[in-house]
Amino acid sequence: MPIITKPNEHFDVLTWTGTGGSSGATRSITGLNFQPGLIWEKARTSGTGHQLLDSVRGVGQNKVLASNSAGDEPEAPNTESLYGWMSAINSGGFTLTNGTSTFDNWNKSGDDYVAWNWKAGTSSSITVGQYGSGVPSIASTVSANPTAGFSIVTYTGNVTGGATIGHGLGAVPTFIIVKNRSTSANWLIYSSVEGPNKYGYLNLTNGWATDTTGFNNVTPTSTVFTVGSAVETNGSTNNLVAYCFTPIAGYSAFGSYTGNGSATAGPFVYLGFRPRLVMIKRYDTTSNWNITDTSRNPYNNTTVALRPNTGDTESTVGTVYVQPVSNGFYISNNNSDTNATNGTYIYAAFAEAPFKFANAR
Repeated sequence: MPIITKPNEHFDVLTWTGTGGSSGATRSITGLNFQPGLIWEKARTSGTGHQLLDSVRGVGQNKVLASNSAGDEPEAPNTESLYGWMSAINSGGFTLTNGTSTFDNWNKSGDDYVAWNWKAGTSSSITVGQYGSGVPSIASTVSANPTAGFSIVTYTGNVTGGATIGHGLGAVPTFIIVKNRSTSANWLIYSSVEGPNKYGYLNLTNGWATDTTGFNNVTPTSTVFTVGSAVETNGSTNNLVAYCFTPIAGYSAFGSYTGNGSATAGPFVYLGFRPRLVMIKRYDTTSNWNITDTSRNPYNNTTVALRPNTGDTESTVGTVYVQPVSNGFYISNNNSDTNATNGTYIYAAFAEAPFKFANAR
């Protein structure tokens, strides 16, 4: 597969400052070189929750899922009508509609916002038995971008351990985020670092749990991923969504590192590209998730983070030093969330530029 020379045609970050206005007023947020399939937004200066929407589930009122909440879809019924919602996905961004109150979710006057955006593809169906011998065993609706190793998958659970779902990547996913949309349930994460007999929680600080009911102790294949009987991944007749990722050289990477506890000479993680976004979680014990990006932090010392498991503002999170360089990132402090002595950490990273095209800053 040819290298992705322009990562911002598949993933990019948008930032804006809220303008407020009247109830029901709309505002377009633009600047992407693609139509986003997954939009993950957070208010940076107010303590509202994370907002996740995608092109398969659709947008509008009552479509939000929040990474910091176990709540179903909508994550907080009726708050979109009060505080604003995403009303359309456009060719280079999206449209916001103000609610009837303070517009906190997306467009409060003077508040700063960020959205992380991934390009998906055209939605299609993967039917039961499409790959032969009854595989997959659950039908799914998929919007896949195999070039960038990303797909959005929706399906209906059957509470049967060993059920398989088509993901549309044509390659083995190494990082999968799953959320039950129909009932209150934790976000579960599969990572090839720990394997399918364990899982992490996106909305909690817990370390990785050893439990086969999430992903049934079966490694994903190039066509399907397997779920167990847990309500989080396979609740009976429940609607679920999965965001599936596979690494693409020069564009995305998913892996782990071990901390050394140094405040000045922490670990270096080679990616093969300068990262646009890095998400980190300690998985051997409790810790917060942290996301940093070079849109909010355009220089090498990336100090401003947001936490997927909380609604905390940037100022509440404080300093988390993730230092991007042309071929990866350094950890330049000993915060326990990113660099405790012998702590083990999982990461997901997406490129600003491949190494051969990256410029120093």
